[in-house]
Amino acid sequence: MKIGILFDLDGTLLDTLGDLQVAVNYALSRFGYPNREKWEIRNFLGNGMRNLIKRSLPEGVSEERVDEVLSVYQPYYDSHNLILTRPYDGILSAIAALKGKYPIGVVSNKQDTAVKPMCARFFGSELYALGEIPGTPRKPAPDMIKNAMADLGMDAAVYVGDSEVDLRVAENAGLPCLLVTWGFRDREVLERAGGKHFCDEPSKLAETLEEIISSYYGG
Repeated sequence: MKIGILFDLDGTLLDTLGDLQVAVNYALSRFGYPNREKWEIRNFLGNGMRNLIKRSLPEGVSEERVDEVLSVYQPYYDSHNLILTRPYDGILSAIAALKGKYPIGVVSNKQDTAVKPMCARFFGSELYALGEIPGTPRKPAPDMIKNAMADLGMDAAVYVGDSEVDLRVAENAGLPCLLVTWGFRDREVLERAGGKHFCDEPSKLAETLEEIISSYYGG
């Protein structure tokens, strides 16, 4: 059985919050809306870029206006997403340790036009990366996970994320989920959502994944 590991991106592998805040506030300002604080952006993340923009706008804004603001946000973010963004300390070492043993990939609700170049920049162009694309339901629907597993030839996998959405998509895909606590949700929130497996430090990521794989798949 070919067992692999799939990762969320924002809040799991990369600290993207600074660039996201700048891009959201740039788009909001273009339309005269007030800026959002970093903690607000953190809470709005996890359900794709359109939901990020919708939640950042005042209540009652039309769907047409959401699309207008999104049309400004997306190209700006695509061009300015590597300014403040960095891997969390210890992530590069963890990925390097896992690469030799398992097929790995990234599956994110961030737009695919950002996911692929960001992953290539920090983890190498050979790392499989899949973001939100038209016609494929985003997480927590399991479609993206199943497509990634098929592309990578995985029979089974562990999904690693930092939010309730990641927990739900793993459940919907029938996979165990490892939730990291250095990202965009506090551990208490993840525990209330039903999380069972946690990792508190990137330095322990590879070891914790090995334990989950052994527990679930016996290898």
